[in-house]
Amino acid sequence: MRVVFWGTPDFAAKSLEKLIESKHQVIAVVTQPDKPKGRGKKLTPPPVKVLAEKHGIPVLQPEKVKNNSELYETLKKLNPDIFVVVAYGKILPEKIINLPKYRTINVHASLLPEYRGAAPIHRAIMEGKDKTGVCIMEITKELDAGDIYKCVEIPITEKDDIVSLHDKLAKAGAELLLEVLDEIEKGKIIKKPQEHTKATYAKPITKEEGKINWNKSAREIFNQIRALKVWPKAFTNFRDKEIKILDSEVIDENSKGNAGKIVDIIKGKGFVVQTGKGKILIKKVQFPNSKPISADEAVRGYHIEVGERFE
Repeated sequence: MRVVFWGTPDFAAKSLEKLIESKHQVIAVVTQPDKPKGRGKKLTPPPVKVLAEKHGIPVLQPEKVKNNSELYETLKKLNPDIFVVVAYGKILPEKIINLPKYRTINVHASLLPEYRGAAPIHRAIMEGKDKTGVCIMEITKELDAGDIYKCVEIPITEKDDIVSLHDKLAKAGAELLLEVLDEIEKGKIIKKPQEHTKATYAKPITKEEGKINWNKSAREIFNQIRALKVWPKAFTNFRDKEIKILDSEVIDENSKGNAGKIVDIIKGKGFVVQTGKGKILIKKVQFPNSKPISADEAVRGYHIEVGERFE
């Protein structure tokens, strides 16, 4: 099939890579405009653009998608069979959704109708789910509410964080996408409507959500730390400075005590903090204007002691 691919970040690049390797023809890629990044604010292309250009695929980077007649006409001339959308970053107007022969499908990183919206991977980890998944669905006017072609479940293990789970879901989504495209082409696939009454929404992550409330349980804080590892990173106040907590482990689920207090130091591993319910071992931290270091290094370098507190 003649495919126009819509996507922007690394998650989308995995699906594009699989599509390029497949029998289908990627005739164009639509992605977000280059954005300034880093301290030098250098204009940086999105991962999907980098991959497309490497394979000589034409790239479109419209500033807007709605009421863009030039974009619509360009897409129409390409004579696409289907549009594939993976984390593009903007909502497509109905006129564009309905343009191709087989309309427009989306790779979404949740088991729909659960976690419709912008941050399904983060929310699944933060809310302590033991599984999530990827669904391929038809795009409709309402956000993530279209009929479902296929889903695949992915377990969330104790060792998973936002990075590992993102990569698992990107790989699973890319593989499922090819299955669905092949079945659409053969006319063998059956769509199923979502159970809209069971829908939940994964709202975007805010910087404020990184702030650790030590009155929460060790399990909740552990999930917060691993879900927000990339951005905004979980943070807390220590000695009147904001430090980031990058890795942890729940070592006790039930104990009660003085929340936020360092209650033990485990040589070679880090330090233990009492929470509202249970204790958590802090394994990796980042102090202001410093590189991330192990909590064991922090204990030695910053002379961290039992009895000190996080606020």
